[in-house]
Amino acid sequence: MLRARGLIFAGLIAAGLIAMLFSARVSAEQNSIVVIPIHGTIDEGMAHLVERAVADANASGAKAIVLDVNTFGGLVSAATEIRDAMFTAHMPTIAYVSERAWSAGALVTLSAQHIAMAPGSSIGAAEPIPTTVKTVSALRAEFESTAQRNHRDPKIAAAMVDTNADAPLYKKHGAILTLRADDAKRAGFADSIDLSLGDALRDNHLQGVATTTAEYSFGEQVARFATSPEVSGLLLTIGMLGLLIEMQTLHGIAGLVGVLAFALFFGTHVYAGFSNGLVIGLAVLGVFGILYELHVVPGHGAPGILGGIALLLAVLLAFGIPFFFVAIQTISTAIILTVAFFWLATRYWPENAFMRRMTFAAVQGPDYVASRDLTFLRGLTGSATSFLRPAGVAMIDGKRIDVLTEGDFIPAGTPIRVTRVEGARVFVEPAG
Repeated sequence: MLRARGLIFAGLIAAGLIAMLFSARVSAEQNSIVVIPIHGTIDEGMAHLVERAVADANASGAKAIVLDVNTFGGLVSAATEIRDAMFTAHMPTIAYVSERAWSAGALVTLSAQHIAMAPGSSIGAAEPIPTTVKTVSALRAEFESTAQRNHRDPKIAAAMVDTNADAPLYKKHGAILTLRADDAKRAGFADSIDLSLGDALRDNHLQGVATTTAEYSFGEQVARFATSPEVSGLLLTIGMLGLLIEMQTLHGIAGLVGVLAFALFFGTHVYAGFSNGLVIGLAVLGVFGILYELHVVPGHGAPGILGGIALLLAVLLAFGIPFFFVAIQTISTAIILTVAFFWLATRYWPENAFMRRMTFAAVQGPDYVASRDLTFLRGLTGSATSFLRPAGVAMIDGKRIDVLTEGDFIPAGTPIRVTRVEGARVFVEPAG
């Protein structure tokens, strides 16, 4: 029980240390241009960066704020925070779309007073997920009001969100609007079409002005890196593999590594805005259930099964509803990798001298003979060196022997006695 508590406590400490990493400021010079990169998934980390950069630009008297946009979208909640931050700017705001501004990226782009687009770029495709009447209505209002504020056609903005909104010059009824650069300029959404960000600055009479690029803090970089599907899958694989190995060894080391991996996974997803208190509660409950099953009531099954279900549900929800299919794909990949690595670990690691001390395999060693006579062990006593549930390892007559109970659970360290031997199967019971 103490070991289980220690593992959980270590995980909570790790999550707390992760949260402490997120602090930084953007250093902007007076009369300079602050360039804010809107690249990759829009999340809370990006929203924090924009809020910080706008506040610093206001404080230093920057000449303009420029959003360098290239994104497939992300969290609507983070996009609205970015929009609200842009509305607090005391200087002109410009968005330059180098490739695409889709989904939540379209709302971020519309928050700028001036929009420039590169040839071949596009903006729109902002239908919300899930597509319910409530979410469509709310997001449509956000797009319309944002467009109106910056003197753009709200009907065009609504057509980016709602299939029922009409924009006959640019889309068919029932489709979602995505504007090419030339169409965006014709519709009055793009003010200019420029080959580069420098050209966009020139068209806004800002050529030759010093620029300062807003940068993510170390903690924000960690959060954005760790929430990518590839890294998330790796963290899940390490977490599950650690718990599986802990089930075999019960030494605590693998369990600690697994808990820390899960702590990093959930901690970064919380910071990025994908997770909330419910997800963290399910994750803690899941890990506690699994560790409780391993270290307190082995063999009962219920705490471990319920803990596993809670942990799986927490992982699924941690990605957020808009990324449900990404979550399924990442979890499936992590499960496959976990099974593969666990099979390799149990097959090859026991031949390692260090791992022989930790795992149950390879107790036989090079002297093992499958048909050797073990009847001499009958009646001898020894002690369980691992949990017997019902299989495990015992030290009998100075040798490590694979043993079985009659179905009872025997804790490690319990004195045992050999009751019978059937071929290579050695049955034991508590010596008392």
